[in-house]
Amino acid sequence: MKRRDFIKTASASTVVAGAVLVNAPAVHAKTAIKWKMVTTWPMNFPGLGTSANKLAELINEMSAGRLQIKVYGAGEIAPALEVFDVVSRGTAEMGHGAAYYWKGKNESFQFFSCVPFGLTATEMTAWLYHGGGLELWTEAYKSFGVIPAAAGNTGVQMAGWFNREIKTVNDLKGLKMRIPGLGGEVLARAGGTPLNLPGGELFTALKTGAIDATEWVGPYNDLAFGLYKAAKYYYYPGWHEPGTTLEAIINQKALAALDKDLQSIVLNACRVVNEDMVTEYAARNNAALDTLVNKHKVDVRRLPDAVLEKLKVLSNEVVLELANKDAQSKKIYQSLDTFTKQVKKWSAISELAYLQVR
Repeated sequence: MKRRDFIKTASASTVVAGAVLVNAPAVHAKTAIKWKMVTTWPMNFPGLGTSANKLAELINEMSAGRLQIKVYGAGEIAPALEVFDVVSRGTAEMGHGAAYYWKGKNESFQFFSCVPFGLTATEMTAWLYHGGGLELWTEAYKSFGVIPAAAGNTGVQMAGWFNREIKTVNDLKGLKMRIPGLGGEVLARAGGTPLNLPGGELFTALKTGAIDATEWVGPYNDLAFGLYKAAKYYYYPGWHEPGTTLEAIINQKALAALDKDLQSIVLNACRVVNEDMVTEYAARNNAALDTLVNKHKVDVRRLPDAVLEKLKVLSNEVVLELANKDAQSKKIYQSLDTFTKQVKKWSAISELAYLQVR
């Protein structure tokens, strides 16, 4: 009798438990939230575009499908350089690009992508996460209804592709070059003409002579665009972009409407992609450079010291002028400058000292 009672009780418990298991998903089952992510990159472009894809995939997986994001490449919903506006208006909930593309909104935004002769990828990320940079970035974007997050870094870039030899500073005069951000301002001081073109237009502009030179990123991305077919010389180092932070921008209202755990998933997925991109570039640039040099016979050259020294002087002038434009720029610059002075001392006796003896 006791056995029969036990079996009945157990069976009833199983049914109840089964009912709970069957119904459990229903408790959490809500219609999936669907977001659009617009990017400044061609769809599926190696490194830049694929990192946007990874970010969307991560958010989907981490949220168990509760938040699903569809990625759109440059030009599909909006032109590459209008991504900020699209997210600010709420036409798309997310974007992926770089802060210096939006300098027309406020020139201080450029501090959050890169500064010529400034911080490396590791140092830049350290300033953002542990030096107060992210708080200042969030404050700068707040009035536009947009929340920023670091979502990638290219590491030190190349100086670019040139159809003109650069032997002295005078060779920069009259040079029409695609180079955005503060680097472009520096080139203008040197007598060149900076242009800001989206990545998808670079090859044609260089090939047809519409521009004399272009910087893009580095061997991994430059090989993918076939820029070696359009220029004679490939110069380094990337003085203008020593550690460029890519960003995810998120519509403030859209993020606030999410459950707290989904908000955390979105922001932490950005941190994962931020780390993943810089390590991917460190791995991929090696093989790409080997292909460019040994297969395509690219002429890789170092910019002369005298040219780099002059560009550094001009860069300091440009950055200081920007810092004094308004209260917001000054506040951001002071934080960045203080951190830079501190971190340079450590970098000099750690990574730099090690690399010199490796």
